Amino acid sequence: MTDSLPTLTEAMTPRLPRTVVLVGLMGAGKSAIGRRLAARLNLPFRDADIEIEAAAGCTIAEIFARDGEPVFRAVERKIIARLLTEEPVHILATGGGAFMDADTRATIHTHGVSVWLRAELDVLIARTAKRTHRPLLNQGNPRDVLSRLMALRYPTYAESDLTVVSDERPPDTTVELVIEALERHFGIPLPHRAGHAAHPATSKPAGTL
Repeated sequence: MTDSLPTLTEAMTPRLPRTVVLVGLMGAGKSAIGRRLAARLNLPFRDADIEIEAAAGCTIAEIFARDGEPVFRAVERKIIARLLTEEPVHILATGGGAFMDADTRATIHTHGVSVWLRAELDVLIARTAKRTHRPLLNQGNPRDVLSRLMALRYPTYAESDLTVVSDERPPDTTVELVIEALERHFGIPLPHRAGHAAHPATSKPAGTL
């Protein structure tokens, strides 16, 4: 009995060696960019927040209200570890606080490649306006909350393997920048949008603020 031959699509699709883990604050575009990136690279997309809600049987806001943030982070840590160690290579969008957890960060470094989608304050505010499902934004003025989170989290986000700017441009433009960064990191060609022209200056190495 012989093994079945791969389809033309499978044969032509470059295989990333590791899961791509998208990191950043709420509003950075992790889910929107992640879904488009997964489609472009013919990979599954996973959203850690959705996986957590499915496992817990309730919303993240309900977990925060009922059990508090420490319990939520413990569940988040377990779910992300499972996705990275038991699932095939995929695109994974994480919650804004996931990368702040030292154990989760170590798991990501060991089993994935982290990409920080770095967005400025005004971009984050515009994208998160009128969204009530984000517990941390319900704790005060959104601009003040996001400013505080940027000061607290951006130095840690900068430990990501790659940094890509997420701004007002269309999501597909940011996807192209992520693909370029992954190509440079792994040294393999990846699918680009037809007619795309590279913009290397808009992609920054990890640690650049």
